[in-house]
Amino acid sequence: MKDSNKLLSLAESQSLRGIAILAIMLHNYCHWLGFAVKENEFTFDASRPQQILGQMMAPDANIFVHLMSFFGHYGVPVFLFISGFGLVCKYEKPSAAGIGILPFTRYHYLKLFKMMFVGFVAFTIIDYITPGRHYYEAIDIVALMGMFINILPNPDRIIWPGPYWFFGLMIQLYVIWRLVLYRRPSRNVIILVVLCWLLQAFLTSSNDPGGVVLNRVRYNFIGGMLPFGLGVLYARHGKAFGRHAYIAMLLLSVLLVVVASLTFQSWLWVPLFIVTGSVALIKLLPQRISGVCMWLGAISSAMFVTHPILRKIFIPLSRHGEVYAGLLLYVMASVCVAWLFAQLMRRLPEPRQ
Repeated sequence: MKDSNKLLSLAESQSLRGIAILAIMLHNYCHWLGFAVKENEFTFDASRPQQILGQMMAPDANIFVHLMSFFGHYGVPVFLFISGFGLVCKYEKPSAAGIGILPFTRYHYLKLFKMMFVGFVAFTIIDYITPGRHYYEAIDIVALMGMFINILPNPDRIIWPGPYWFFGLMIQLYVIWRLVLYRRPSRNVIILVVLCWLLQAFLTSSNDPGGVVLNRVRYNFIGGMLPFGLGVLYARHGKAFGRHAYIAMLLLSVLLVVVASLTFQSWLWVPLFIVTGSVALIKLLPQRISGVCMWLGAISSAMFVTHPILRKIFIPLSRHGEVYAGLLLYVMASVCVAWLFAQLMRRLPEPRQ
């Protein structure tokens, strides 16, 4: 249920998760298609925003694929924003009991591990019996399960399936939140955001023409601190607005996302506009549509860990010419399988806090 007087109701947070997982799922399919305009996610290529602008100016039948390939990965900052917001709402309210660093980290690690393990086992089975399987090394599997694989060299090549880099990012942010931000002044959040921005901004002027260092840095908390910190600040100091203000916020955010994507320094701040636009959008969506998004949000964890399985099965259909047939089957199968896995994961023991 929508509540314009609250920053984000539980239903709106769930709807945001639904929108975020849909964007991520579509992105992780579309950017595998050779003709699609590729994203700037971990590194910045100035030619790519020019390509997407060209596609937007002269759209063809594949415009949806191009847009999802280029912009869909920004579902990740939305998840990070919700996580920061949710931590403050849960642990920093006056009635909340304090929690130690080790129990907090253990609890959140086990929550992430429970859903990752189920999805990873299913994925490796499908990966092994389909063409182009990945060859794991023991250290990669241990690092993936331990959620420290993000800090190893060549994350692009060793994290498989690719979306699972998110688990290592989240455990880092959980630890940083508990150590540095939990019930501490908001200036700590601002300082961290600025430091992470400065580090990324500095890397573009360093001797790193291929973006190797920047790529590795952005796989870790440095690349996700901005939207996560925004969630913390929004929960502490945010303000609700009226419908007209949210309409203006949404339109301005869309414009800024496109414009800021054109240059490296402004691209670093695109997650800020993604977050403001997403919050405005969820406040403006009709009840029926937000209800569908809320349902997707309820199974978003399962969808996140299982969608790579279905991508590998259906992507050949799109690559052989039936672009939207493969995409549609992928979406339908991903939602169905995610619902089934969600039922399975609910039967697994919950970690105790």
